[in-house]
Amino acid sequence: MKLTPILIFLFFAQLLSSQIQDKVDFVHGAVFIEPTPQEKQLKGSVAYQFEVISDVESIFLDAVNMEVSQVTLDGKTIDFEYDNRKLTIKNSLQQASTHNLTVNYVAKPSQTVYFLGWEDNVQGNEQIWTQGQGKYTSHWMPSFDEMSEKVEFDLSITVQGDYEVIANGVLKERKGESDKTTWNFDMEKPMSSYLVGFAIGNFDKERVQSSSGIPIELYYEPKDSLKVEPTYRYSKRIFDFLEQEIGVAYPWQNYKQVPVQDFLYAGMENTTCTIFSNQYVIDSTAFLDKNYVNVNAHELVHQWFGNLVTETSSEHHWLHEGFATFYAYLAERDIFGEDYYYWRLWETAKALNQFSEDDQGEVLQNPNAGSLTFYEKGAWALVMLQEQAGEEAFKKAIQTYLKKYAYQSVSIPDFITEMEKESGLDLNEFQQTWLKSDEFPMEKVKAFLSKKSESLNQYFVFQNQIGDERGTAESLIKGEWDGLNSSFLKRNLVLKYGGEFSPLFLKEILNTDDLKVRQSVILSQKVIPKELKTEAETLLTDESYATIEAALYHLWSDFPENRPHYLDETDDIVGFPNKNIRLLWLTLALVTPEYQPDKTPTYFQELTQYTGSAYHFETRLLAFQYLQNIGGFTPESLKNMIDACNHHVWHFKKSAIDMLNDYLQEEGNLTMVKSLYPSLSQEEKRFLDKTLGE
Repeated sequence: MKLTPILIFLFFAQLLSSQIQDKVDFVHGAVFIEPTPQEKQLKGSVAYQFEVISDVESIFLDAVNMEVSQVTLDGKTIDFEYDNRKLTIKNSLQQASTHNLTVNYVAKPSQTVYFLGWEDNVQGNEQIWTQGQGKYTSHWMPSFDEMSEKVEFDLSITVQGDYEVIANGVLKERKGESDKTTWNFDMEKPMSSYLVGFAIGNFDKERVQSSSGIPIELYYEPKDSLKVEPTYRYSKRIFDFLEQEIGVAYPWQNYKQVPVQDFLYAGMENTTCTIFSNQYVIDSTAFLDKNYVNVNAHELVHQWFGNLVTETSSEHHWLHEGFATFYAYLAERDIFGEDYYYWRLWETAKALNQFSEDDQGEVLQNPNAGSLTFYEKGAWALVMLQEQAGEEAFKKAIQTYLKKYAYQSVSIPDFITEMEKESGLDLNEFQQTWLKSDEFPMEKVKAFLSKKSESLNQYFVFQNQIGDERGTAESLIKGEWDGLNSSFLKRNLVLKYGGEFSPLFLKEILNTDDLKVRQSVILSQKVIPKELKTEAETLLTDESYATIEAALYHLWSDFPENRPHYLDETDDIVGFPNKNIRLLWLTLALVTPEYQPDKTPTYFQELTQYTGSAYHFETRLLAFQYLQNIGGFTPESLKNMIDACNHHVWHFKKSAIDMLNDYLQEEGNLTMVKSLYPSLSQEEKRFLDKTLGE
C-alpha cells in the first residue's frame, strides 16, 4: 500500500502515542502474585495509582498473552480492550486528577519467568526466578515496556511450601496461612518495569553491612554452604569501594544477591536484588581462574548506572553497560592491583581491535550494537575520558550527573553536557572517536597503556624486538626473565612465545610458585616435550582447575604409556561448577581400554546422566560434546538432547539442535530417534515433528 504524506504522518503519530504515555504518570504499583509451578503460570493482580498530567481519552498497559479477568478504575469494574500485547482502557480523564487502576490476570509466560526443578526427581532444587532485561516484565505483569515510565513497585508473593522468596526492596512482612506463605516487600523509590524481579527457592543467607550502613544479603543453596566465602569474597569491599569511587550514596534501601540454576546471563541487576548464575558459586581452588568478583561489581554498579539513572532508549545503552564495565574494572583494580587492571584492558583492546580490523566494528551509539561494543568499547571510552578530563573533574561530573537525573531517564547528551561543564573541555573530538566511529583507535590505546603500565610497555618492546623472527624470542626473553617483576608480563610472554621455548627454559619457568605462570606453560604447548614430562606431571596437583584440566589432557595424549597413572592421579577431582575435569576424566577413562574395564559401564552411565535436565546447561553441553566425540549417544542421552532443544537458554538450545541435526545425518540414526517418540512430551513431539518435517 502506498501512503500519502498525511497518512504517513498520522500513522507515525498513532504509533508513537501507542508506545509513550506522556499525559499520565504512573506513581505506584502494588503487585500481588501467586505462582503455580506445576502449570508454569502465576495468578496475579496489580493496582496502580496514576496522575493525569493533561486531559486524556485512554491509557494502556503492556501485557503479553495473559488472561485478563477484571479491570477496575477507582473501584468500579470497567470495559477494556486487549489484543494479547496491550491492555487499553478508554476513559476520559481530566488533568490534575489521581486515579487507581487494578488488573486481575493469569499469566503463563513463555519467557521472563522460569520454573526449574519442578518436573525432576531431585528434592530441594525447585526454583522460580525472573529475567526481565529490556522490556519483558510485561510477560508476567501488566506493566510498561517503555523504560522512561518509572514506578514505585511493591511486591507481595504467595508461595506454597517452605521456600525462600527474595524480591525488590525490604521484606516488611511474612504471613503464613495453612500451607501457604505471603511475603510482602516494600520499595521507596521508583524504577523501570524491567528491573522488577524475584527469586523463589531453597536458599540460606549470610548478612553483612556496608560501611555506610546498607544491609547486604548474600544467598546460597544449603548444599553450597562451604562455598559462600570464595563465592562472595570481597563483596563488602566492592560495595564500599563503589560508594567511595562513584561519590554518590547507594540509592536504595538494601542489596541482595541470589545465585540460580540455568540463568540466561552472568547476572541481572534487578533493583536491590541481583540474580546471577550459580556457575559462579565456587570453591577456593576455582577462584584463581573463575570468580564472581567482576560480575559482582558489574551488577552492583548498575544500581546507579541503569537503575538510578536509566537510558531513554537503546541508542544510549553506553550509559548502562559501558559504565558498569568501567567501574567494575576499577573495583578489580582496587582488589587485584594496577597490573591486573591494565592487562585486563589490554585483553579487551585486542578483541576490539580485531573486531575493527575484520570490518565488524560498531558505533557505540548504534542501538543494535553487540555486547563487545557496549561493554568493552564503552568501558574504554570512559577510561580515556577520565584520562582526558582528569580524575577530579571526572568524578565531580559523575556526581552532578547522578544527582541531577536521579530516578529519571537520561541520554548521552545529558551526560556529555555535565562532563563538559565540570571539566571545561570541548568533547566533540572525544565523541567522534569513541561514540560515533566504528573503528577502534588502537594506536592511542597502546600509547596510553605504555605510559600507564611498565609491564605492558616492556611487553610491547619485546613484541617489536622479536617481530616476525620467532626464533629470536627465547634468547631475548630468557636474558631478561629474572628481572621481570610482573606475573602478567611473564604469563603473556609464555602464552605468545612459549611454543618455541626450549625444554630447558620451560623447566626454569615451571620452577616457580606462580600458578598462572605455570599454567601458561601447559597452555602454550601443542605437544609436551619428553624432557619436560616430569615437570609437567607436577601440574596435576596445582591449585587450579584450568591447569589440571589442560595438564591431564596433554599428558594423557602425549604419554599413552602412563595413561592409567594420570587417571588414577585425578580420579576424585570434579573441577569448576560445570564439572570440567570430571567430564574430561570420564571420557578419557572410557577411551582407555586398559583402564579399569570392569567399570566402563559405570563411567559411561555417569557421563550420560550429566546430559539430564537436573544438571546445569553448561555441564549438559560438555557431556553432550564428549559423547558426540566418542560416538556414545544412547536413547537416554538422545532423549535428553531433544529436551535440550526446547531449553530457555538460546545458545544451549541452538547447540543441542545442531548436534541433533548432525546425528540425524548419519545412516541409521533416524530410526533410533523415531523410536523415542512415544516417550516424549507433547512439546518435544512438536519439535521433533518440525525437525523431521512430519
